[in-house]
Formats: sequence, structure tokens, C-alpha cells
Amino acid sequence: MKLLSLNVGRAEASEHTDQAEGVTGIDKRPVEGPVRVAVPGSDGFGASGVEGDAVCDTRYHGGEHQAVYAFAREDLDEWQRSLGRTLRSGSFGENLTTEGIDVSGAKIGERWRVGSDLVLEVASGRIPCRTFQGHLGEKGWVKRFTAQGAPGAYLRVIEPGTIRAGDTIEILHRPEHEVTVAFQFRAVTTERGLLPRLLVAADALDPEAVKAARTYVAKYEAGADTARG
Repeated sequence: MKLLSLNVGRAEASEHTDQAEGVTGIDKRPVEGPVRVAVPGSDGFGASGVEGDAVCDTRYHGGEHQAVYAFAREDLDEWQRSLGRTLRSGSFGENLTTEGIDVSGAKIGERWRVGSDLVLEVASGRIPCRTFQGHLGEKGWVKRFTAQGAPGAYLRVIEPGTIRAGDTIEILHRPEHEVTVAFQFRAVTTERGLLPRLLVAADALDPEAVKAARTYVAKYEAGADTARG
């Protein structure tokens, strides 16, 4: 398992975002490194945990639980075949293009060591947006990407470190629960009946997903109480 490509993006103008300044950093490009990765907001970093990487719409992207985005090269290759076009590493806006690891099959709370000292923790799947669709230029992309159910993973930084393309990835910890990135993604998009089952991973899960799960449970319990009454 390794880091095939390390990718960063600069803020660029785009007509496909409703962010106030009209810019996006989704167009990530491979860099050789070394690149420092730390908790967003520390060491002079912005919303991204990756030094030199731009996250522009901080309403929905970046921050502690979306510090780093990883996507599997194997999944990019599958999309290449499906779309009939070349997709370079970084095409989906990922910071880490991995090889040999099932990113969407990773469990919430799973911890990876990348290189010698960086430790990351899986926090959630990526929810596709209008900017992503515009960036790829594929009609109906949000719906199509959602149906595929392999969203890649957002990760938070547990221990900062410096990485470069070619570094190994080691799984340090894999929780016992059932909640993979793909499972969490389905729960918050197409199969909301799964939401209560996310709460077993609440300690590591992105707070927005935890909130959605607890709201769903509260509504269900209120409905059940009404029916019994």
C-alpha cells in the first residue's frame, strides 16, 4: 500500500461555485514533495491540512475532519474506463492518490501511517457537489458518482508529518464496527435508514454526519412514541 501521488491545488476562478469569491482549489496537481501535513489552522496552514493546498469554500470543505482527501487510483482507473477519458491523479480533487488500499472500504476511525511519521484517521466519505460536477464537465455527475458509492475518504490529522509520493501507507488501527466510508456515504445520501447505525462510530465520525444520525433517531423515536400514544 502506498501513496502513488501527492496533489495540491491553487485557488482559481470558476463559474461552477457559489462561493463568494468565485474560486475553487479542486483542481489538484501532483507534486513531488516533501510536503508538510498538519492540523488545519496550525503552522500557518489554512482550511486544508496539506501545506500549499487551497480550500476555498470553507462552509462545506476543509477543517479538522476534512483535513486531507484520499481517493484510490484503482477507482480512478475504473472511472477512466467508464467515462472513456484519461483521469490523472488529482482529477477528483484528492490530496492523496493511493495504490493498493480500498479507501472507500476503510472504516471510520481507521488510522493510517503515511511515510515515517504522519498519522491520519478516517472521518467520512466525500459528498459530491456542483463544483465537482463542473470541474469534471460530466452531465449528471453528482447523481452518477453517488450511485457508484465509492466516494473516497476525508481524514483528520492525528500526528503531523512530512510526506512525498511513493511513501508507504500502513494501517495502524482498524475498528471492530461495521461502519466503512462507503456505508457512511450511503447512510447520508441514498439509504438514510442506515443513519442510526453510524452512531457506533460517533467518536471518530465527522460531526455533521453524527448530527444527521442523531436527528434521524430523534425523529424516529418521536414518531414511534406518537404511534404508541
